[in-house]
Amino acid sequence: MNVIEAENLSKTFRVKRKEKGLQGSLKAIFHPQTEAVHAVDRISFTVEEGEMLAFIGPNGAGKSTTIKMLTGILYPDDGAVKVLGIDPSKKRKQLAYQIGTVFGQKEQLWTHLTPYDNFRFFGAIYDLPDAEAEARIRELSEIFELDAFINTPVRSLSLGQRIRCELAASLIHKPRVLFLDEPTIGLDPVVKENIRSLIKQMNKELHTTIFLTSHDVGDIEKLCKRIVIVNNGKIVLDDSMTHLKYHYLNKKIVELKLHEEAVLPQLAGITVLKQNGGHVKLEVDTGIMKINDALRHIDAENMVDINISNIPLENIIMEIYKAEGSSLKRGPLDGNHLKKEGL
Repeated sequence: MNVIEAENLSKTFRVKRKEKGLQGSLKAIFHPQTEAVHAVDRISFTVEEGEMLAFIGPNGAGKSTTIKMLTGILYPDDGAVKVLGIDPSKKRKQLAYQIGTVFGQKEQLWTHLTPYDNFRFFGAIYDLPDAEAEARIRELSEIFELDAFINTPVRSLSLGQRIRCELAASLIHKPRVLFLDEPTIGLDPVVKENIRSLIKQMNKELHTTIFLTSHDVGDIEKLCKRIVIVNNGKIVLDDSMTHLKYHYLNKKIVELKLHEEAVLPQLAGITVLKQNGGHVKLEVDTGIMKINDALRHIDAENMVDINISNIPLENIIMEIYKAEGSSLKRGPLDGNHLKKEGL
């Protein structure tokens, strides 16, 4: 069952055109000129119930505008959208009872209140009876381990504790779809892992559909099985995370620690990225040469340690952006086009 359906969704804004020089500045004041910016340009996608989807792209790609249309904050200029069978632009209040939102850069909690008081407040907003609200608070407090600070004012909590409370508050009414916008921004690595574990837990136990936007590659890799990449208001790629990582760029990073500095092989498929004495970093194109074959060209007795890893996901995404930029005249990319481009 699809819980989100977007078809040819579009949104255009009129913005003032910047003029250069003094004359241009005066003209902009007395005779302002505007131009159309296509923030979202006829995008179509669906999200299944219980799915964890990464919706990513560079700043200005159209991510936030899309989320605002999905939640009813903005009305689309064209196209159609339904979330849980509801048109957000027509029945926003009805939809609000079934979705939740967490914005890493925006607080929804009242900082002078305790988490407990905030939860009771949000329970009242969503018309939860007192007994049900109390039961829900106990349940969320146990899941998110909030007991130690649930009666401490939010302003006195650490960022990691606050984000846990933000997540809990967004779930007080048992939403079926949760929109997460940069949920781990500014958190240290340990807290990030804790937040990711909690998100995976609520997806598994509550079957909550997760719609995630993030610039943190760790969020995307560890949480989502599907990724939608947008750029310039268009969908560049819609594919599984596994296929994206292991088929679009058939390259591996090989890091070696050698007893002694050695002359490395100059062969097709092997690129020396860095060499500092006995520390070596290679890139192996497995489409040209297998890892085992590449290692045969290095003296095994001179090897102290070896580590083989995938190309970082951000590198893959950058390559896709570059390919999309050179293919605007041909329209959005699909998997077949990327394979032809060598991605």
